[in-house]
Amino acid sequence: MVGGQAQRRRAVARLIERPCAQGHVSGGGINGIATMRDLAMQGIDVMLIERGDFVSGASAASSHMIHGGIRYLENGEFRLVHESVTERNSLLQIAPHYVKPLQTTVPIFTTFSGVLSAPLRFLRHGAGKPRERGAVLIKVGLVIYDSFSRGGGRVPRHEFFGRRRSLEKLPKLNPGIRYTATYYDASMHDPERLALDVLHDGLEAGRSPGAIGPGGAEMGAGALARAANYVEAIGVDAGGVRVRDAVTGEEAVLRASVIVNASGPWTDLTNEALGRDTHFMGGTKGSHIVLDHPELLAATGGREIFFEHSDGRIVLIYPLNGRVLVGTTDLEHDMHEPTVCTEEEVDYFFGLVRHVFPTIDVDRTHIVYRFAGVRPLPGHGDLAPGFVSRDYRIERADLQTTGTTQVLSLVGGKWTTFRALAEHLSDEVLGVLRARRVMSTKGVAIGGGAGYPRTEKALRRWLATNSTGVGRERAARLLARYGTRATEVIAAVRADENDRPIRDAPAYSTAELRHLAATEHVVHLDDLLRRRTSLVFTGDARPEVVHEIAVAIADVLGWDADDIAREEAAVDAMLDRQGRYRDEESLATRA
Repeated sequence: MVGGQAQRRRAVARLIERPCAQGHVSGGGINGIATMRDLAMQGIDVMLIERGDFVSGASAASSHMIHGGIRYLENGEFRLVHESVTERNSLLQIAPHYVKPLQTTVPIFTTFSGVLSAPLRFLRHGAGKPRERGAVLIKVGLVIYDSFSRGGGRVPRHEFFGRRRSLEKLPKLNPGIRYTATYYDASMHDPERLALDVLHDGLEAGRSPGAIGPGGAEMGAGALARAANYVEAIGVDAGGVRVRDAVTGEEAVLRASVIVNASGPWTDLTNEALGRDTHFMGGTKGSHIVLDHPELLAATGGREIFFEHSDGRIVLIYPLNGRVLVGTTDLEHDMHEPTVCTEEEVDYFFGLVRHVFPTIDVDRTHIVYRFAGVRPLPGHGDLAPGFVSRDYRIERADLQTTGTTQVLSLVGGKWTTFRALAEHLSDEVLGVLRARRVMSTKGVAIGGGAGYPRTEKALRRWLATNSTGVGRERAARLLARYGTRATEVIAAVRADENDRPIRDAPAYSTAELRHLAATEHVVHLDDLLRRRTSLVFTGDARPEVVHEIAVAIADVLGWDADDIAREEAAVDAMLDRQGRYRDEESLATRA
């Protein structure tokens, strides 16, 4: 490997040049990134490492929802539901470029089912056979759910319809339904990009002039917050944490007063690297498939179809980015084993679709992407997975060999509550450091949500200001993709006289992708295709597209011909595992 990748990466160089900090966050998922942002906004000297790419673990395998957790009511988790609804409403305001109101419909096949079993399951903490929820139980749950939104609610209240009205609105639904219930949560159409915005804001907060570091010392620009992906904690050494750069193999020792272990389902494995045997985690695997299926997409009516299957699993059929997302499973998983969506899970999903839309045929040729992740749930023994708390807690310990460095292990956590969780975790860090909170992150816009146009008039004004050199249509597309940070992309496009559309994916251009590769911590081609763009999710990462993009960004990342071939082969292998049932023969058969 030549060029920039063979040399020490800038992000890693910043860690090695100044390896001591007040706070060290291990884990670059949404909760670790949000904690780094919060600490940086308090003027804390903080560094973050992630063993893979940012947002490539559990945070990348979500159901793309920001939700209040209506099903948590049955578990008696009222605090979590209240916090989740509050944070959902907040994210609709501070991240409007990625978080949007989502109409959600529950098909209901019975009237009284579950009325007796639900309270018993609550009292027995999930024991007993799950039963389908009927109209009465769902109505009670939605009334309670609506009540949590009274203080500044941002979404409409629920509605109930009988069979006739339900089939008028969604005519492809199973005619055996008796009712539908419709309520609103929120969609998150690009979780990886939202997390990258949070990361960007944290690093920018650390660059604020006049920041005060440890001991009251003045810190230079860019000194207070730094983050590096593909850096893994491998042990404890000389009073600190020994880490290794997965790209170059270079090792270093990082030291901090507080270590935050926010590595999600890998928390116990990270603690093992830090010299401590813990058994905090008991995550369950959730898988999804993405379908290119225009008939099914139209049948959803632009809304999420959400229900509990007879086996107790939560099911969603969800229009997203012109495709249909179907999920999810809830299976026990060993973190030492690969996390993949199995053929059995695919068959299970097809059965769910047939149950809800019996006249619509779905098969493997419709699948453009499959993904799976492990929820960072606490260990739960014999408790049924659906009844394991989605709340979080913080475990404290001392780093072995030092006796002075505190390790705070995050157990649990979910996408919806990442801001509140990070504030709570940061308060724990501040307490150890005996530092004070300077500001709250509540109400602070995230990334491209700052100044995002919310009215037609504001949209017209933004487009008039930013369309020069790219055109109104393209400016609107970039605004939808990046929020108001689209101005950075537009500037890069204007400055690149060789910019051209990707031939078989013309919604993206070479200058746009080169800008992302240069500014968003891209190390591998997979990072760009899966987490900086939606090309893999939508099934548009065809071989010719992958090759054209690899060539376009090669000089930015210092790749030679061998590097390009290696990166393309890695993407091809990933797509064989996770994306590609579709081949020319099967597509011709369908046509």
